[in-house]
Amino acid sequence: MNFDYSERCQALRQKLLQFMDAHIYPNEQAFKLEVDRNGTEQGNRWIPTELIERLKPLAREQGLWNLFLPRSARAPEGLSNLDYAPLCEIMGRVAWAPEVFNCSAPDTGNMETLARYGSEQQQRTWLEPLLRGEFRSAFAMTEPGVASSDATNIETRIERDGDDYVVSGRKWWISGAGDPRCKIFITMGKTDFAAARHQQQSMLLVPADTPGITIVRPLPVFGYDDAPHGHCEIVFERVRVPAANLLLGEGRGFEIAQGRLGPGRIHHCMRTVGVAERALELMCLRLQSRVAFGRKLSEQGVWRERIAEARIQIDTARLLTLKTAALMDTVGNKQAQAEIAMIKVLAPNVAQQVLDWAIQAHGAAGVSDDFPLAAQWAGNRTLRLADGPDEVHRNAIAKLELAKYHGATAPAPR
Repeated sequence: MNFDYSERCQALRQKLLQFMDAHIYPNEQAFKLEVDRNGTEQGNRWIPTELIERLKPLAREQGLWNLFLPRSARAPEGLSNLDYAPLCEIMGRVAWAPEVFNCSAPDTGNMETLARYGSEQQQRTWLEPLLRGEFRSAFAMTEPGVASSDATNIETRIERDGDDYVVSGRKWWISGAGDPRCKIFITMGKTDFAAARHQQQSMLLVPADTPGITIVRPLPVFGYDDAPHGHCEIVFERVRVPAANLLLGEGRGFEIAQGRLGPGRIHHCMRTVGVAERALELMCLRLQSRVAFGRKLSEQGVWRERIAEARIQIDTARLLTLKTAALMDTVGNKQAQAEIAMIKVLAPNVAQQVLDWAIQAHGAAGVSDDFPLAAQWAGNRTLRLADGPDEVHRNAIAKLELAKYHGATAPAPR
């Protein structure tokens, strides 16, 4: 399998590396300070940062915009999954960087959903402004009252009433819902509780300013509120939306969710490889700069073992990510479902281990906000739950593996 990057990808990669060096890394602390200042001086940490808004036009001028969306006439700049992978990895090295390039979740997944399943009118109304970066969006599926790792459990009601649908339910961990720029919730609920298990769900485009929507609270992740993006609990109380806002048709919600989550999962994994790579880089630099018991830490056996193991694990995760991306490009997401599940388990676990070692190498500084490691650890830990927990993916992998031997007979002992 050939993982060579195209000439266009290589050129964009060089541009992106230069952009990160010039505009992203030098502003990591500035971003945090601006968010904190908005909270202190204006009493609102959810105000969008001027820093990111200032950088977006620069990224767009350099052609580093909407690179995630393949095969879309509305986003001709979009790359194949294989070409996007190394760029997404670089963006993932800093948590807020993907937004600068209009390549951040959940907008990327929502734009893919609208591009794949939206009507012409829905795409004009919602997809095109998202592609231009005029507002942001959220995906409302997970619920506090049920085990949402099984999406058939969701209880939010979407009831037809004349020319409208009425939505009632409670959602949580809805990323981006606290951002004042969020204008649309792609919302999953049940239109028919009596239908077959995977045909009860539908997806509806719910404008964020519709009466009856209440943002209950932001939900911190290990103490981080992730403002101004954040993750929120939301209540829908008889929220009335035109029937024309239904995506694809009644009973198609589970199908849409499966189609949305494949690309979303691999994008998370691409970014996660970047997190792990940066953690290894910071770990090596720290070990080279610190002396204990008469020797540099980098000369001590335990740390060399960890550096070697980190390199092995990161390259393993990267290669499986590239293989998965290539399969998605060539045979499609459904045929790549085993690889998507495998990388969704592997990449966050690899990054978590490398981050843990990097934090240990930094000592007490590693758990502070002087370095990005603690925040990356907190954010990365959620990925073993987001878009399906490890256990669900492992079960899917095992089922696909066992299916290869269906009807086969084990050889008798000699």
